[in-house]
Amino acid sequence: MSHPQDKRRALTPEALSMMDTIARTGSFAAAAREMGRVPSALTYSVRQLEDALDVLLFDRSSRQAVLTAAGQELLVEGRRLLQELDAVANRVRRIATGWESELTIAVDDAIARRALFDLMEAFYAETIDGGGPPPTRLKLRVEVLAGTWEALLHGQADLAIGMPAQLQSANIHCEPSGELEFAFCVAPHHPLANLPEPLTAGQIAEHRIIAVADSARLLAPITVGVLPGQDVLTVPSLATKLEGLLRGLGCGSLPVPMVRRHIDAGRLVRKATYEGRRAGLMHYAWRQNTTGNGQTPGKALAWWLDRLRSETTRKALLEQHEGLLL
Repeated sequence: MSHPQDKRRALTPEALSMMDTIARTGSFAAAAREMGRVPSALTYSVRQLEDALDVLLFDRSSRQAVLTAAGQELLVEGRRLLQELDAVANRVRRIATGWESELTIAVDDAIARRALFDLMEAFYAETIDGGGPPPTRLKLRVEVLAGTWEALLHGQADLAIGMPAQLQSANIHCEPSGELEFAFCVAPHHPLANLPEPLTAGQIAEHRIIAVADSARLLAPITVGVLPGQDVLTVPSLATKLEGLLRGLGCGSLPVPMVRRHIDAGRLVRKATYEGRRAGLMHYAWRQNTTGNGQTPGKALAWWLDRLRSETTRKALLEQHEGLLL
């Protein structure tokens, strides 16, 4: 029985290509002519491959090159492996032109998914030199509050979108992306719905608040809007918070673009509170040493930064919540 190492040595791209040529041309003689080899040398190579794998690849009772079941399986898998080898070679060649192998984007849960997917769709639609989309694999992670900063600070993300505050770091550059207004809302059947405005802190504290858990593991978590002694229902995302508000499980604030249609339809009631208008300046930030040289960003990051310089794009990322909630 052949050693596993022998099997791996036998399964070379050349051996797989030989199998493909024999199967495609239908005979050893025709394959030998196409490959510029003599038939006996080709037959010898096939026997070596069969010995190494300890299987018969061709039916010796036929005058034509008829594959056995094992030979057919090797042909199918071999063609797939050859395609993958070509794809890897092309990918490496394209990455050598300045495209990152992977770009991780951390987005705060308040960022509008529809606009984000529009950007990803546009990125994949780009045609780079030599044809085809960018070779960079995108990795998306959704964070909450300080978790977005943490992903960037600890090297788990290359670009972060939607941080509510700025943090200083030598390797990170931060830019404002726009103001996001929050609305304090309750369901129409909630006890706070019919109270006169503005609601006082004492009135709000008597009722359960729905809060989204900060996703930070190492940085100090940020808590927004929870009053001393107030009952809290903690949920993992803004979408689940919205569901809780619609069901009357508590009160709380959400980005105005996310709740506007529910307020207009009467499914939620917006209430003025003692805090007055509540809005925050959102930011986007990136690691400046993504390519490892500390100078210019890789081409994928540069593409995203170029789009984020557009005020229209930044506005869409804060406002286009309709139609897609994840």
